[in-house]
Amino acid sequence: MSLVLDHVTLTYPDGDGRLTALDDVSLTVPKGTLTAVVGPSGSGKSSLLAVAATLIAPDSGRVAVDGTETTGLDRAALTALRRDRIGIVFQQPNLLPSLTAVEQLQVMAHLDGRAPRGALPRALELLDAVGLRDQAARRPHQLSGGQRQRVNIARALMNDPTVLLVDEPTSALDHERGAAVLDLLTTLTHQRATATVLVTHDRTHLTAVDQVAEVHDGRLTVPAATV
Repeated sequence: MSLVLDHVTLTYPDGDGRLTALDDVSLTVPKGTLTAVVGPSGSGKSSLLAVAATLIAPDSGRVAVDGTETTGLDRAALTALRRDRIGIVFQQPNLLPSLTAVEQLQVMAHLDGRAPRGALPRALELLDAVGLRDQAARRPHQLSGGQRQRVNIARALMNDPTVLLVDEPTSALDHERGAAVLDLLTTLTHQRATATVLVTHDRTHLTAVDQVAEVHDGRLTVPAATV
């Protein structure tokens, strides 16, 4: 199993008390599968993603990424874990305006201590995988919204993660482009054997996912029919 959340509870300060964001949440995402986490705004979806990404430590419970228990790891070890094993696709692509599509990916290699030039074949291979090899020399302002999101996805895969976490990737896209991005994520998950978690409020394009988990008031359920 590549991603495991086991009886995770997360609270935040709220005046004199605590607000429960995640309430005894358990979720297992095997490699090569895509789990969609759905629920209304404020239900706990973003908190779940942040805990899975090791950006926030839960009050209690266990998080394991590719067999590595994250409890007790120091900041440097968590940073290395995120860099080497977790890819994050943010809701907004946040591409650097001065860099070309291929350079956006090469930057990830630089952050990992590798020479950007040596990472060029890998970057081009990933752009090809998301259908943008012919757009490699274009900068963000020369790309459509859907194309920028595809670069965002390719960038998250640059360091060959075992876990891929995706935050509302279709929120700024129209129906057709949103469907194309979801199809791409499903295909890449199966091809590259990532454990993928997709957080979304849009249930329109979820017919091809392997599992749908629903969050309401911090509690998570997985309908048996979707497993």
